[in-house]
Amino acid sequence: MEMPISPNPEGPVLVIGAAGIDIVGRLRGELHKETSNQAYIRTAPGGVARNIAENLARLGQPAVLLTTVGLDDNGDYLLEQTARAGVDIGSVLRADNCPTGAYLGVLNNHGSLAYALDDMRAVASVTPEYLEANLEHFKAASMLFLDANLSKETLRKAFSLARKHKLPVGADPTAISLAHRLKPYLPGLTMIIPNEAEACLLSDRPVETGKRRNALAAAKQLVGLGVKLAIVTLAQLGVVYATSETSGQIPAIRTEIVDATGAGDALTAAVIFALLNDIPLDDAMQLGVSAASLTLRHPGATNPELSLERLYDQLAM
Repeated sequence: MEMPISPNPEGPVLVIGAAGIDIVGRLRGELHKETSNQAYIRTAPGGVARNIAENLARLGQPAVLLTTVGLDDNGDYLLEQTARAGVDIGSVLRADNCPTGAYLGVLNNHGSLAYALDDMRAVASVTPEYLEANLEHFKAASMLFLDANLSKETLRKAFSLARKHKLPVGADPTAISLAHRLKPYLPGLTMIIPNEAEACLLSDRPVETGKRRNALAAAKQLVGLGVKLAIVTLAQLGVVYATSETSGQIPAIRTEIVDATGAGDALTAAVIFALLNDIPLDDAMQLGVSAASLTLRHPGATNPELSLERLYDQLAM
């Protein structure tokens, strides 16, 4: 698959969506309800859009982040760490009416997500007017990538501006409760990267968790609805993908799981990077799985050691 021709192929990827602080606890044993449980707890930068922007920057792909953080210490920390990774945060909005976003995740003792809570009220300040005020980023971008934390009105405006400036658009449904917001825009998407449950919701298929065949059928159905590239993540089973011309599956790389948070965001960034740099689709998918594996081994949503060289080194192992 080739990316649609961009008016600015050398421009940065414009990433719009959520940013927040991740507080993640990994249980040291079995979960016992209604009592305290021993765990390893860490705090780090997070948020789907922010994670993708950071991973792109670490791979050498310029990225501009449009999001909102609070006028608080967490906001200061988040922006400092994101800028240090190489992301352009010059247009991030600071809001005085809500705190910086937060995500609270509980991992089981194998590193997989048990349940999670998030408070992304700040992203409500990413309004259509805010996007209008940042038109220069749409004009300069090579691609637009959105997460579904954005309001329906803001998504509508983002897709309108993308059409106006002829930008390829990718999207992450982010959560089952938010995925429906992307349904009206499937025909305009260059790329979508849901997990299996989100893919089934978007394609109106029954969920059969952990079955590659069902996930691949969902990916093909999304292509039938107009998406150019549908990638469905399957956790330890890897990914499946489909375009109008081809489909396939890439198994996960066997690795220790320290923290599953952010693995899908790393995969997304690596695939975007690869396709923007004319790397063939199957190789792009391999790089995406490699990026996810590197992130799984790191206690945080992004791995500061992520690089193109590391991705290829891991594939050669």
